[in-house]
Amino acid sequence: MSAVMIAKKITRKWEKLPGKNTFCCDGRVMMARQKGVFYLTLFLIVGTCSLFFAFECPYLAVHLSPAIPVFAIILFLFVIAMLLRTSFSDPGVLPRALPEEAAFIEMEIEAANGNVPAGQRPPPRIRNVQINNQIVKLKYCYTCKIFRPPRASHCSICDNCVDRFDHHCPWVGNCVGKRNYRYFYMFTLSLSLLTIYIFAFDIVHVVLRSVDSGFVNTLKETPGTFTVLEVVVCFFTLWSVVGLTGFHTYLISLNQTTNEDIKGSWSGKNRVQNPYSHKNILKNCCEVLCGPPYPSVLDRRGMISEESPALAPTDTPAASTAVNKSVNLVPQTTKTTAPLIPNEHTPDDAKPSIAASPEKSNSPKEEKPPFPETPSKSPDTPSKSPDKCPTDVKFPDGSKELSQKL
Repeated sequence: MSAVMIAKKITRKWEKLPGKNTFCCDGRVMMARQKGVFYLTLFLIVGTCSLFFAFECPYLAVHLSPAIPVFAIILFLFVIAMLLRTSFSDPGVLPRALPEEAAFIEMEIEAANGNVPAGQRPPPRIRNVQINNQIVKLKYCYTCKIFRPPRASHCSICDNCVDRFDHHCPWVGNCVGKRNYRYFYMFTLSLSLLTIYIFAFDIVHVVLRSVDSGFVNTLKETPGTFTVLEVVVCFFTLWSVVGLTGFHTYLISLNQTTNEDIKGSWSGKNRVQNPYSHKNILKNCCEVLCGPPYPSVLDRRGMISEESPALAPTDTPAASTAVNKSVNLVPQTTKTTAPLIPNEHTPDDAKPSIAASPEKSNSPKEEKPPFPETPSKSPDTPSKSPDKCPTDVKFPDGSKELSQKL
């Protein structure tokens, strides 16, 4: 035999989170699903620095200064730390509305907009808030079922709303938002310094070797070949990384995001001033780079319990009886059907049980049957038959009376 048992399964919240993110290390690492370009970034940084440490640093440490490889190692470790911190952290994803919250918001919107005529487009779902004496519009996200906070936007790649959304960077494999923007900027800044550092000392290495053996012979040798490879990689990386760092330095000085700059939220046709700017470059930089860290609102590693029915075998009749009693908690009442013929006796198993009463009476009492029974024949009691017309009934006093037809 088998019985139905309710099993509770405890899972982490990150396993049930919607969106297109991937999680590792029990929810501690959060990234986008498209991580191919991130691995390419990691390979280029580690590969270029490994060649520099293997071929240039020993020669430069002896002929110039031993501080050159030490500073390069420190800069390399800082770049890797900022890259991993940007890629593996929550950028500021906003949780989606629960079904009850979404239904309540829909009711509020319908009550505010009223009845929209058929064929007419409903008004946009927008709320206005005031920030620093300026009206800012909050847009409704149809995917997350929420009104997005100021400066938030929905990322189409990660399929999540991100607070203070800047952009989605495939090079780091994650969105750049409120919680990891400062680490992203430190990554680009330190990578620019590392690229310039390696590029400059590669040229110094080639020049020092060319003095002894000539430029052509230096390029033919093994260290010279790898040095040329490093120079080519650093040359093409230098312009993009340094240009990106300069662009974000400009945005930080204005306390503006890439998304706002592309859309022209505070410039262009609107000519609306940025309500988040302090009108001071130093204050804007301190707010973006030196402010307190923002906590995550996802609670990725929180616990949730789910109840699921499961079949469990029972070996003994007693165990199956106990399980059946635990499952059938609601008592079932059996309805008795009345006999078709009034004189027909009601079966004993169809009669209501007296054991259902809380206490059984000790004194014998006659119980009234639920249905009329056929009276027993006696000289004092007349007999009736429902199937035939009644005949003359004889009473004890000897009088006769004709019964009426049924």
